[in-house]
Amino acid sequence: MTVSSLADDARWQAVLSREARDDFVYAVRTTRIYCRPSCPSRRPRPDHVAFFDRGAEAEAHGYRACRRCRPDAPATDERVARVEAACRMFDDGDGRRVADVADALGTSPDALRRDFARVLGVSPKQYADGRRVERLRAELRDGRGVTDALYTAGYGSSSRLYEQSDARLGMTPASYGAGGAGASIAFTVVASPLGALVVATTSRGICWIALGAEAVALEAGLCGEFPAATAITRDDAALAPVVEEVLRRIDGELPRASLPLDVRGTAFQLRVWQELQRIPRGETRSYGEVAAAVGVPDGARAVGAACGSNPVSIVVPCHRVVTATGGLGGYAWGVDVKESLLEREGAQSISRTRPVSTS
Repeated sequence: MTVSSLADDARWQAVLSREARDDFVYAVRTTRIYCRPSCPSRRPRPDHVAFFDRGAEAEAHGYRACRRCRPDAPATDERVARVEAACRMFDDGDGRRVADVADALGTSPDALRRDFARVLGVSPKQYADGRRVERLRAELRDGRGVTDALYTAGYGSSSRLYEQSDARLGMTPASYGAGGAGASIAFTVVASPLGALVVATTSRGICWIALGAEAVALEAGLCGEFPAATAITRDDAALAPVVEEVLRRIDGELPRASLPLDVRGTAFQLRVWQELQRIPRGETRSYGEVAAAVGVPDGARAVGAACGSNPVSIVVPCHRVVTATGGLGGYAWGVDVKESLLEREGAQSISRTRPVSTS
């Protein structure tokens, strides 16, 4: 469907107006996430959208359910409905306290925290903090200055912004800027056994890794992630040692050196990504096992969403997370790539020879 025809599509208009409909879901090709039309997330570009009648169809095409609007959850689930209502309140950006939101929903703060833990895998505060960071990124990408952006996003002071910058923005706000403003990014494109490989770095470490059939599309994805970087320059020679290490991991070989990372994520995403790096080569864990390891035993779906948001796959080995029944689950670069990576590492469908770390 072309962009011009999509403009006349009633489903696209329902997405734009966030109608509370359950007769279809929309999926975003760039993020590999599918949502309800009413999802409060930022609207995608129309040329990145695909529609499906049911969530199961979207998942069959490799998409994951959004952890905010929960299109895979029954609409009648009272707990999910309560969390969705709370999320909408936090999304307003007016700095509401957890106690105020709980009171407005006729529940207690502790009960709301339990609901969030079971449905989203994060606390209400972590969710609200993550949304504030997302608003900050959007403001910065739109060209707003750091000072104006932090107050618009809901930060009461610049100190609160910088307290979270390392953990959630990866780059500092000044270097992240409007999609990387002030940051100098070097990248390289090489052939790998699994298709074209793009590796991008800042002065702090690897910020992006992508695999695919078309190198041009992968380069466009990099530019879309950091649209206002000071420079995005190809430098094959400088990144050769880094690429060698990434290729060793793709080949299933033991790494010779650790690779520094420069990634951004919510507190929950960072916990999941750190746990993934503890899974030994040749072993796998289920989404539920990883959820238990990070202290959210009912957060398997949230772990899946964190895996799908991983910007540095291969180095942070989200391919080592599979379903509890031994199925591959999803993967940003395709389940065939995931299966090949596991085969190269000599992994079984699920290994329980070593317990998941709880540290």
